[in-house]
Amino acid sequence: MRRLIEQDEIQQRVLSLGRELSELYRGRDLTVIGVLTGCMLFMADLVRAIDVPHRIGVVQASSYRGATTRPGELIVDTGLLPDVRGRDVLIIDDIFDTGRTMQKLVAALRSREPASVRTVALLIKEGRSEVELQPDFHCFRIPDVFVIGYGLDYNDDYRHLPFVGALDEVDL
Repeated sequence: MRRLIEQDEIQQRVLSLGRELSELYRGRDLTVIGVLTGCMLFMADLVRAIDVPHRIGVVQASSYRGATTRPGELIVDTGLLPDVRGRDVLIIDDIFDTGRTMQKLVAALRSREPASVRTVALLIKEGRSEVELQPDFHCFRIPDVFVIGYGLDYNDDYRHLPFVGALDEVDL
């Protein structure tokens, strides 16, 4: 595996983004919605860096299952979503790849009458988007490679790594 983004780079960017989001949402009713399971490490760090009161919720969405490196059918389960009516919503996802997940989640949340919906992705994968939507905020842009670490997995392994890396073909 080769390392793409080191732990200290991630932490610096997350703290910077947390300050930016704190200013944006100061004095507002914020609900942060994380896209399970890949967002967990990023979300944990980011919500601690946002120094304004906020609620936290999660949604299950997946198009990668098992030992695959290409997205399949998108499945979204909104059963865990909290009430967001009249609140500002910030969707946190680990990676913006095709954009289909983010697009579907934004539509699902807008139907619940929030004050606003914005999106943040740890990573934007270059050249893969299939939708016009782009994240409102992001931390890093990466090439079109399969990445693991800092919450991202391959066949449910590697999420625990504190950096973002790319697996070599021999690892897949």
